[in-house]
Amino acid sequence: MASFVDRVVLHLAAGNGGHGVASIHREKFKPLGGPDGGNGGRGGDVVLIVDPNVHTLLDFHHHPHQRAGNGRQGAGSYRNGAEGADLELRVPDGTVVLTPGGELLADLTGAGTRFIAAQGGRGGLGNAALASTRRKAPGFALLGEPGEAHDLVLELKSVADVGLVGFPSAGKSSLIAALSAARPKIADYPFTTLVPNLGVVSAGASTFTVADVPGLIPGAAAGKGLGLDFLRHVERCAVLLHVLDCATLEPGRDPISDLDAIESELGQYEGTFGELLAKPRLVALNKIDVPEARELAEFVRGELEERGLRVFEISAASHAGLRELTFALAEVVAADRAARPIAEATRIVLQPTAVNDSGFTVLPDPAEPGAFVVRGSKPERWVRQTSFDNDEAVGYLADRLARLGVEAELARQGAQPGAAVTIGEVTFDFAPSAGIEEDYLPTRRGEDERLDTSPRRRRADDRLAAKRSRRTHAEYEGEWTESEDEQ
Repeated sequence: MASFVDRVVLHLAAGNGGHGVASIHREKFKPLGGPDGGNGGRGGDVVLIVDPNVHTLLDFHHHPHQRAGNGRQGAGSYRNGAEGADLELRVPDGTVVLTPGGELLADLTGAGTRFIAAQGGRGGLGNAALASTRRKAPGFALLGEPGEAHDLVLELKSVADVGLVGFPSAGKSSLIAALSAARPKIADYPFTTLVPNLGVVSAGASTFTVADVPGLIPGAAAGKGLGLDFLRHVERCAVLLHVLDCATLEPGRDPISDLDAIESELGQYEGTFGELLAKPRLVALNKIDVPEARELAEFVRGELEERGLRVFEISAASHAGLRELTFALAEVVAADRAARPIAEATRIVLQPTAVNDSGFTVLPDPAEPGAFVVRGSKPERWVRQTSFDNDEAVGYLADRLARLGVEAELARQGAQPGAAVTIGEVTFDFAPSAGIEEDYLPTRRGEDERLDTSPRRRRADDRLAAKRSRRTHAEYEGEWTESEDEQ
């Protein structure tokens, strides 16, 4: 069973918002006491939080499906529904959040860093919140929004100052054990190290971290062996230390050829945080406690220094040369830290909406001639919150869209009555009703007067038409004389 996991695919779902409720207050001697429906609760968010006590993504490997709590529905007597509980997922320091396509969403470093991976849905308004001077007793409420659902890839990239790179059995694990208190598995066979190991090293007043990662073989950049696991964990390192085995007995291998193979793989790897060959690199010629290895180290040292590399002859077993190597690494790490820009305090940038930003766009539908698609956060959210089995709720949606300017923009772009208009996942037949918000006369709950063709409605339309033509009440009753304003 796996004990260390550094890459997982998560299937996240935020909580749905609770529905608002349509309710009318009733008590003795007050059969119709007015609307008192409460709002629905907000759905819970899915939040990733960096926890320094977490070192692996193993929990998500076994439980990839995570869901936050849903908001509760509102109730009568102005009772709002409870909010859904946020789901907080603890991740290790150095976790990178990616889309399935590889797009970087967040780089989570530093204890307590938070990232909202999926936003919970808004709760719907109850009819008490929807009441107004024109709509005194709404017979409908708004639905809660569904929460976001995402598939995300989490990758753990160790946060260390120094990364040890080298072939399997080059002595990387022995070196980190000699430099720090880390106790990785050490054995005389390849790929002893299967998971990254971190150690803390002190050099005088300086302290830095060292990462021992799985060994590298040719073809690692293409995924051969444990190469991708190796390369992923050295992306963040400030300096790379080549650990070269000077006592290997394998045919065709020597410190120079090993270095060339490793540098080739570093150059081919395309990481998220820049090129690996752009980092400072040092060379440690290991195992000089073996006489033949010491001779080989002295022989190749000159050629390596001609390449501009700082070379140290060491022995992880006898600790020879480790002090000089430790202080050299501390010097390079200190220079890298000094070169980094000073982190400024987080600033909140306010970006007001542009004056000419209508909040939506109207585009011709490429799939159907004469049809249109409306895009925008507001109209799409309003459609999701509308209960289409309630005529009054549909009329309220039409009012909101008209007030936002959607109908006017559709008419400007040549939309004809009956044209298909798609907003979100719902398609409507375009029925322009310019000025309907001014003319709306709410009456019975649960019905929209604009759908009413009764004589009462026709008389109301006639009165409004008379008002627009600036006729007096006497004129409307049949006297047909000019008003005082026109005389």
